[in-house]
Amino acid sequence: MTENNVTNEKLFKNVEIDAGFGEQIESRIARFESRKYDWNALKFQADYNPVYRRAQVRYLGTGAAGVSSDMNVVAAENFTFSTMCLPSGCEGPMHVHHDVEEVFFVYKGTIKLFLEDGDKRYTTILKERDLVSVPAGIYRGLNNIGQEEALMFVMLGSGKPQIPTYPDYHPLSKIKRDI
Repeated sequence: MTENNVTNEKLFKNVEIDAGFGEQIESRIARFESRKYDWNALKFQADYNPVYRRAQVRYLGTGAAGVSSDMNVVAAENFTFSTMCLPSGCEGPMHVHHDVEEVFFVYKGTIKLFLEDGDKRYTTILKERDLVSVPAGIYRGLNNIGQEEALMFVMLGSGKPQIPTYPDYHPLSKIKRDI
């Protein structure tokens, strides 16, 4: 008869912990206490219009915001992961990633999502714990329509995604950016 009360604690009780393996794993952990809100990652947008003010907190890779390096992140292999803090009334402008899928998970707040593919357009409301996967090549933008800041998890499907572009009709498409 098999014992059915096996737990992780019991399996690891009186087992020698490998320090080298532990160091390897610790190098792959990004702890919140060592993260900083980066209000400058997309500052060029907020300088153009304060409605675009938002902060990125990077965990895995630097994402596609144009931050070239961050020694405080876990190195990305196959995707990136960050959080985005979006103040009430602020927005992420319409943009496209031609090379990767982008995932938004709304952890806190209410977001209105705008999608555009050629002449097709769609909007939807994302609430807490809703997720959307936006395929490469589709323009996306979002607004925090709630009364409080929104917090989203953002994943991009590449360890080093390309910098996004803006639709030709959007004023940010005309801004020359130093990266």
